[in-house]
Amino acid sequence: MEQIHSGGGGGGSSSRRSEEIAVTTRFDTLPEDCISMLISHTSPRDACVVASVSKTVKSAAQSDFVWEMFLPPEHSSLVVPRSADHLSKKEIFLSLADGSVLIEDGKKSFWLEKASGKKCYMLSAMDLKIVWGDSSAYWRWITVPESKFEKVAELRNVCWFEVRGKISCGLLSKGTHYSVYVVFKRAHNRSYGFDSVPVEAGVGFVGKEATKRSVFLESGGVEDSRSDFGYSGISYAMVSRAFRMRRPWMRGAWREHEEEEEEEDEGVRKSDRRNVEEIKERGDGWSEVELGKFYINDGGCDEDSDEIEISMMETENGHWKSGLIIQGFELRPERRN
Repeated sequence: MEQIHSGGGGGGSSSRRSEEIAVTTRFDTLPEDCISMLISHTSPRDACVVASVSKTVKSAAQSDFVWEMFLPPEHSSLVVPRSADHLSKKEIFLSLADGSVLIEDGKKSFWLEKASGKKCYMLSAMDLKIVWGDSSAYWRWITVPESKFEKVAELRNVCWFEVRGKISCGLLSKGTHYSVYVVFKRAHNRSYGFDSVPVEAGVGFVGKEATKRSVFLESGGVEDSRSDFGYSGISYAMVSRAFRMRRPWMRGAWREHEEEEEEEDEGVRKSDRRNVEEIKERGDGWSEVELGKFYINDGGCDEDSDEIEISMMETENGHWKSGLIIQGFELRPERRN
């Protein structure tokens, strides 16, 4: 085939177009198995795009050889055996990308990100360590129709709020930046305690210091967190009792406390808006907030740890909290521009 050189001036765009046609033509003349080999080193999204080039390339892009490379090694155990016998590898991939499957006795769900083929997981509330989670006075386990799992955890009433989860690095995709979310909703007519108090979230490798951030589990929390009802450092019960009994020493101490914080108030509000993660509504009837990020290197694990730990805590303010329904912690590849 004659080599095409791009020229300058007004003919530049037509020359570039000619180059694209020439490259496409050269690619199209390769043996189909060679084309399949090349496409298998790209991504599911690229395979779908390149399939529009020609019939030969489309046949190669849709081959089992290509889509086998996009599937995880354990995919055969994730699909009903009878279905797997009649499905192409691309159809199996799409079944795992369009819907999740329950694994590990229904305590985790697994699916693939459609564009990249990267692995995604949700650790159900049943797979998490919830402080006081086995006491019906503080938490209860309920069935919710829109949940992926048999049971979700509903917070009845606690002042010590602590939830933790772990996942093996070996389950995750190598060379991938992950984001971690808590997936939850609020119980109707009886949720309180999270509107003005942020929760400390932590994500990191076990045995190493986690990256921490503040998150709100109720919309508008950033605006309310510095309100007069925060009672930072002094409990609500103590303040209200002091006012009922007309204790002037407490009123004076609280007034001084307010005056000291008043000067910093506006600056802290602005800082809170920038640094605190807020809630996003999902399309499945649940809400989510990002707890943190981590990176799984090409080796699959950190040198000193083979697990990721995720945590949510609010134990310092002593406020009673209720009405949070937790479906689980979700890990999915970070969207990178």
